[in-house]
Amino acid sequence: MMYGCVYSNTTIIKEVKLQMTQRAMERCMVINDTSKIMNLDDWEDSSALNGNREDWKKDQFKKRDDDLLGALSWKLSVPSIFPRHWSRATPRMPGVLLLFSTALLSSCVQLLAEANSWWSLAMNPVQRPEMFIIGAQPVCSQLPGLSPGQRKLCQLYQEHMAYIGEGAKTGIKECQYQFRQRRWNCSTVDNTSVFGRVMQIGSRETAFTYAVSAAGVVNAISRACREGELSTCGCSRTARPKDLPRDWLWGGCGDNVEYGYRFAKEFVDAREREKNFAKGSEEQGRVLMNLQNNEAGRRAVYKMADVACKCHGVSGSCSLKTCWLQLAEFRKVGDQLKEKYDSAAAMRITRKGKLELVNSRFNQPTPEDLVYVDPSPDYCFRNETTGSLGTQGRLCNKTSEGTDGCELMCCGRGYDQFKSVQVERCHCKFHWCCFVKCKKCTEVVDQYVCK
Repeated sequence: MMYGCVYSNTTIIKEVKLQMTQRAMERCMVINDTSKIMNLDDWEDSSALNGNREDWKKDQFKKRDDDLLGALSWKLSVPSIFPRHWSRATPRMPGVLLLFSTALLSSCVQLLAEANSWWSLAMNPVQRPEMFIIGAQPVCSQLPGLSPGQRKLCQLYQEHMAYIGEGAKTGIKECQYQFRQRRWNCSTVDNTSVFGRVMQIGSRETAFTYAVSAAGVVNAISRACREGELSTCGCSRTARPKDLPRDWLWGGCGDNVEYGYRFAKEFVDAREREKNFAKGSEEQGRVLMNLQNNEAGRRAVYKMADVACKCHGVSGSCSLKTCWLQLAEFRKVGDQLKEKYDSAAAMRITRKGKLELVNSRFNQPTPEDLVYVDPSPDYCFRNETTGSLGTQGRLCNKTSEGTDGCELMCCGRGYDQFKSVQVERCHCKFHWCCFVKCKKCTEVVDQYVCK
């Protein structure tokens, strides 16, 4: 009579069958604290009754070890994918299932690695004082989201990492500003993938995100060079513009946009250049799309850098001017990239491994244009598969007919109205000398949120 006792570290364990009696529990015995429980009936019916008790015991130990090894290989192959009771069902796993579980685990690990991004440096900022400890390479190994190539660059240029994080944060903030009135508003969902699964789709929105984050890195590194924060670069060495008047001095300390461009290209593109996909595959098309949009973002910062001058002279006569190269405000960079987003080109991968226009009637995109390979998902409703958060609960403008209007923002689902109290500064007066004193005014306003 078999009762099917299960593994345990205790002497008496509970029976699998619900109707197990006290007598049945007493019939279970343990060979040792970690062995498989055997039933006394099996012992009595075995060859042990014929005087071969020791041989039978050795066979049981061998069988137990084989079963435990099989159960262990099952659990290591597909951890927490199947129900727990499967591990007690059959200790040995068929070869086909072993291959399947290994492939599934490998794909899950690869997907998790792809989900991480260097954008996470914006959500987990690097502490600058730790970067100057001699031999502080473990800092790079602790930073999330870096590819192997980016991690090597981190070890070579540790002091740059804090500014890469600042650049990523600048890009994310600009993305959220530019899309604040759109169904997809560049929301961050976690500190690892930052934007979530929506970035796995090669859409227009993904194209803009890659471009504006690459631009943010160029902007941050260039400024850090000018401020003397990095040991490998300094003020800009750009040649004097030919159209600058002769009596104006070309000097000062300009933003080193050349160094910022080169370093951002090496670091940001490292993740894409490490990938090795089959020529003409969809994966290769996505890599080429990312590289194109990264370059467009960097060029936006580089091209928009302009000459800035300061006057010198008695009583502001401006008899002499000193000029230098200065980055444009990042808001202007974001505005230009937003225009590129509106005119982004739909592309597809060819068998030769190059991107081509889906519609050949349009002009070929330049290195400064954004491109995409997938249509945008439906951002109206929450979708765990695409990563869309939906527009439920979003504020909308009842009187607007644009993308921020309740009709478009709420996707025709309607909206709810509620009143809120806003506190503002008002009746401000300047007092000599020298401060401004204001009163606080409250106002009840109507607000609308999507259903």
